[in-house]
Amino acid sequence: MGLKVAVLMGGASFEREFSLASGKHVCAALEEAGHKVVPLDTTSDLVPTLRSERPDVCYSALHGKHGEDGTIQSLLEFVGIPFVGSPASVCQRTWNKDSLHSEMATYRAITGDAPVASWPQGLYIARDAFKSMGAATALDLVEDRVIGGYPVAVKPAHGGSAMGVHRVDSVDQLGEAILDALSFDEAVVIEQWVKGVEMAVSVLGNGWDAYALPPVEIVAKSGMFDTEARMTPGAVEYFAPVRPSSLSQDEAEAHAIRAEIERAALEVYRAYNVRDLARIDLIWDGAQARVFEVNVSPGMAESSLFPAACAAAGLSLPAVLDELVNNALAR
Repeated sequence: MGLKVAVLMGGASFEREFSLASGKHVCAALEEAGHKVVPLDTTSDLVPTLRSERPDVCYSALHGKHGEDGTIQSLLEFVGIPFVGSPASVCQRTWNKDSLHSEMATYRAITGDAPVASWPQGLYIARDAFKSMGAATALDLVEDRVIGGYPVAVKPAHGGSAMGVHRVDSVDQLGEAILDALSFDEAVVIEQWVKGVEMAVSVLGNGWDAYALPPVEIVAKSGMFDTEARMTPGAVEYFAPVRPSSLSQDEAEAHAIRAEIERAALEVYRAYNVRDLARIDLIWDGAQARVFEVNVSPGMAESSLFPAACAAAGLSLPAVLDELVNNALAR
């Protein structure tokens, strides 16, 4: 017997259009799995609507602010509706891109596991520090403070869909890039620019039972895998799974590298104690898996990376979502 599932989408973040596309595809998949679906935009009357509809479970297809920062999760916890995905406390931590090093250090200290994942070294600066306290006059320090100097990546400390992300090749470009990133968030991260094979590793499950789906290789036909490229048909090629030749010309070595990439994604997933599902974005730089962020509400549109990973693993999205909503109800 199917469940009544409220699918939350849209919202007021910069990523609204991405969320609507994800929500539409999730609704279709859940209906195919035999569930009664109630699509809901997250407006000010969301709670009265949820109390009226009385869904068995919620699935949040919200992206960006309010969807991945613990806001919608805290609301669902408050009103007592089971939901797919990580609790608010986890989302609050994954939302901050600058938290990765501290989360990994704590996890490794507890488990004693040998390190697998790595991440770019960088700097964090708050909007008020930049605009009101003089940090903008010290941009000349960045070249020495970030390992390797220029180029660097500038991006909002919170958020997704590559909004406000820039490659900066010199100090002359830095101020403008920071200001643009700050238009999306209250803080920015300035970090090493990492070259290599860009991938997304989707993960399902919980704790030590979690498992990685095949990594999806991302190849922008020109420039970066930025917001414009994501929204332009044909601007990006996806290979699911990652092509062995992109990792090594030696087949056995390529297989070993892919296994290391998947282990790195799982290490990060477990370090944050993510629940149910996520997507880990990383670059293989030829020696290490350099992790950039954890997406607790991965894109679910027809052309998104998570559905592509499911297909590469031989999993149907309706079956995956069916298991997730039933597990959420059983918690």
